[in-house]
Amino acid sequence: MEIMKNNTATEYKNVRGLSRGLLLLNLLNRFDGGASVARLAELSGIHRTTVRRLLETLQEEGYVRRSPSDDSFRLTLKVRELSEGFRDEQWISALAAPLLGDLLQEVVWPTDVTTLEVDAMVVRETTHRFSRLSFHRSMVGRRLPVLHTAAGLTWLAFCPDNQRQQLIELLAARPEEEYQLAREPLKLDTILRRARQHGYGENYQGWRQEEKIAAIAVPVFNQQQIIGCLNLVYIAKAMTIEQAAKKYLAPLQRVAKQIEQELAAPDIRADEHHPF
Repeated sequence: MEIMKNNTATEYKNVRGLSRGLLLLNLLNRFDGGASVARLAELSGIHRTTVRRLLETLQEEGYVRRSPSDDSFRLTLKVRELSEGFRDEQWISALAAPLLGDLLQEVVWPTDVTTLEVDAMVVRETTHRFSRLSFHRSMVGRRLPVLHTAAGLTWLAFCPDNQRQQLIELLAARPEEEYQLAREPLKLDTILRRARQHGYGENYQGWRQEEKIAAIAVPVFNQQQIIGCLNLVYIAKAMTIEQAAKKYLAPLQRVAKQIEQELAAPDIRADEHHPF
């Protein structure tokens, strides 16, 4: 077999038809009542004949349907299959990354976005690898204990009552000492009430595996349900929890609110990609 001498010949080229088809799906997503071929051609800059051919292909695949009354096209329920595998934690990590980058410039200490995965908080996005004040570099995917981290206690404090009870019972059933707090309802309730009162959870050298650190964390909501936590981690001897909250709580809450706004409208940047 002859080896290609021109390296560019081995590179994959953009599939123009696929790009155009995705563009039409994006455009149709903005029209509740459907759109005509002419309107889609006008917005996309694609010739009408090509638009119709693409729409007919999408119709054959089940992603759009044509209205026989006015010859307009609209999306079908099948398009939901394209997002079914994109869960809340993936939305969070995708939307949070640039916001965490900006936050790092302001707070310097590393921050993480975490979500609950069965019995632990999992780091979905982080600035540890970029913060000069972090001694951890590989954090994405790390599992954090619920009962001994600011993120875990924040989740417990702000999650629905039934979920909280189920999670506490799950942890309390484990005999290891690290789950003892789950078997002390009065003590745990005091901690969680404090978190709800102040708007953040905290950990000050309470995690034996990371005894030198402290952290504060705020909840991230979507449709009034907690779906993640945003924390700030620092060296405990640098400041108290109260000092950390006074200095960094407002920036954390601001970014959490920005993430929530992005989650409420995940396609708000669509116009930036196709400035018609």
